[in-house]
Amino acid sequence: MAVAALSACRSKPAYSGWPQYKGSNENIHYSSLSQVDTVNVKQLRIAWTYHSRDADTVFHSQIQCNPIVVDEVLYGTSPKMKLFAVDAHTGKEKWQFNPFDSLAKDKRMFFVLNNCRGIMYWARGNDKRIFYTAGPYLYSINAENGQPVKSFGSGGKIDLHDGLGRDVKDLFVTATSPPIAYKDLMVMGSRVDEGAHSAPGHIRAYDIRTGKQLWIFHTIPQPGEQGYKQWKDPDAWRFIGGANAWGGFGLDQSRGIVYGCTGSATYDWYGGKRLGNDLYADCLLALDANSGKLLWHFQDVHHDVWDRDIPAAPALVTVTKDGRSIDAVALTTKTGFVFVFDRVSGKPVYDIIEKAVPAHSDLVGERLSPTQPYPALPAPFMRQLMTEKDINPYLTDLSFKEVKKRMAGMRNNHMYNSPSLQGTLEFPGLDGGAEWGGPTWDPETGILYINANEMAWEIQSVAINNKVVAHETNLQAGERLFKANCMSCHGADRKGSGNFPSLMNVNRKYSPASFDTLVLSGRRMMPAFRQLNAVERNAIASFILNLKDRQPDSFHDTSQKANDPYNMPYSIVGYNKFLSKEGFPALSPPWGTINAIDLNTGKFVWKKPLGNDPEFPHGNVQSGTENYWASVVTKGGLLFIAAAKDGYFRAFNKRTGQLLWEFKLPYAAYATPSVFELNGKQYIVIACGGGKMNTRSGDSYLAFALPGK
Repeated sequence: MAVAALSACRSKPAYSGWPQYKGSNENIHYSSLSQVDTVNVKQLRIAWTYHSRDADTVFHSQIQCNPIVVDEVLYGTSPKMKLFAVDAHTGKEKWQFNPFDSLAKDKRMFFVLNNCRGIMYWARGNDKRIFYTAGPYLYSINAENGQPVKSFGSGGKIDLHDGLGRDVKDLFVTATSPPIAYKDLMVMGSRVDEGAHSAPGHIRAYDIRTGKQLWIFHTIPQPGEQGYKQWKDPDAWRFIGGANAWGGFGLDQSRGIVYGCTGSATYDWYGGKRLGNDLYADCLLALDANSGKLLWHFQDVHHDVWDRDIPAAPALVTVTKDGRSIDAVALTTKTGFVFVFDRVSGKPVYDIIEKAVPAHSDLVGERLSPTQPYPALPAPFMRQLMTEKDINPYLTDLSFKEVKKRMAGMRNNHMYNSPSLQGTLEFPGLDGGAEWGGPTWDPETGILYINANEMAWEIQSVAINNKVVAHETNLQAGERLFKANCMSCHGADRKGSGNFPSLMNVNRKYSPASFDTLVLSGRRMMPAFRQLNAVERNAIASFILNLKDRQPDSFHDTSQKANDPYNMPYSIVGYNKFLSKEGFPALSPPWGTINAIDLNTGKFVWKKPLGNDPEFPHGNVQSGTENYWASVVTKGGLLFIAAAKDGYFRAFNKRTGQLLWEFKLPYAAYATPSVFELNGKQYIVIACGGGKMNTRSGDSYLAFALPGK
């Protein structure tokens, strides 16, 4: 392979700063700084605090940004997607860019309440830019003054709806992760809707200076392309969406290889209209960064109907095996597996075995894959099956019996059981296992660190009637359309599910006009439903807002097409965690862990619960909590991580897992820290935005350092 020829001239990264997302092209979250170490870490104090002044407590805003530091300036984003620059010594604000200022009339800009996990810096001489996404737009911002670079795209931005090869202007397209730069181009993924009406998640590269699209890799292959014949329907590429690289990218700069991972194809919970293995959904992709040509791929879930996206780009690591040094990529998954591959050839470092899995589904038209891949090593970093022995022992006797009865009524003998009309216990759950923070790797020790969730979910499939009923009232049509478009998130009873809010009494908050604007534009996790016409939107508003006095006698919509490929025969009744009646996890603790694995041997070094649930009434039990984002590891012997629901920032001994320091943050931090040094002082910065898992929303960035340094 030609790209491999450059390997001999590679230079070792310094890892002494934090100039890009996750610290480096390798995605390893590593810092070579050692001023703060296992002895003095207890002396850490707040050096400065920055407030962005725009937390939104009504809509549970968050900050998930991993800030970057370049030329003594820290760049980050706020809860409402403002981009800012502050003095990295003091936290004093230099400038702020608000995407609302120029786009206040663009209804799609409600998307700015989506989360931004990182930004990209690029410079050539005096041309210094920050790239980040707000709503459907990728912006190029002058790093020195916070103004859009007008020569980029259209007035400083490009619309991510453009250049996907089909009309998606009315569909949800944004990006939670930043692009990655290679030479003078940048590679970009996207976040798209997970419902039936979804844009394709093709990977694109753009000219950094002009915004011109240079290449595209079709994650849903088109006729004549490799992988196309894996799809049973020859027209699937015309209407299937998803398979999007929402977790960002890793880059082998010297070899010119970019690595990205994709999510599931849509619709998430029913695959009867996308039969086959669904390449290149749920895949690790190695692409030639110059051209977008596929070099190799690995699919970790065949024909995904469990929402088991690969949640993060892989870590670029070096493994010593059988006396040989191997440049590799390490992939962590929602199912609790770690897969390790040779970076160039794609050959597994540890064997992968295709094992038989349940292939039965009671959903008409569904055909599951009869096998799924399992790595021989490392062992799974979480439980993969919930049995009666795994029921939470701290529940009351009555609650324990109720949980046991519910569990017995669901399909629950394998982690690859299909969603079903009976109801399926999904474990590992929808949020992992591993999540979007990705793994942390220490090049000194060869240890890979993974923070993981352990939470079971209840998935209940139901049949959906997509046909207009004769003499149907507007209210009846609204209920039917709600079930087809809204129920999977907001629940059959409209009381919300998972992280999705209740719709009860929303008529107190929204007028018919403002509700229609919301449906057309979306907000936070809610995509826009611009594919619904005015008649359909009016019917849904009638049902949700209880507008009985505004009902026409009957529902009239002549726009529906026979055999519409977007009409799914099944949906789910919500994203529901498997909880007791008191609201505690039905699964025994720990519900969150941090794991250390020696990649040279595939063996565990240590494993610890991460966090303590503040609502769990058994203080003597280290419960662990669900956790989001990731850790950083330093040459000073430390592993820093926040991520947990309890809102503590912690430092562990990286070799033993011993807890050495913890600090109660003003708001929970669902973000990865950044580590850097200025004028001989080491700083650790963390974004504290809260909002997730019903924690308070905040607007803070905190910088920690040793006193007197």
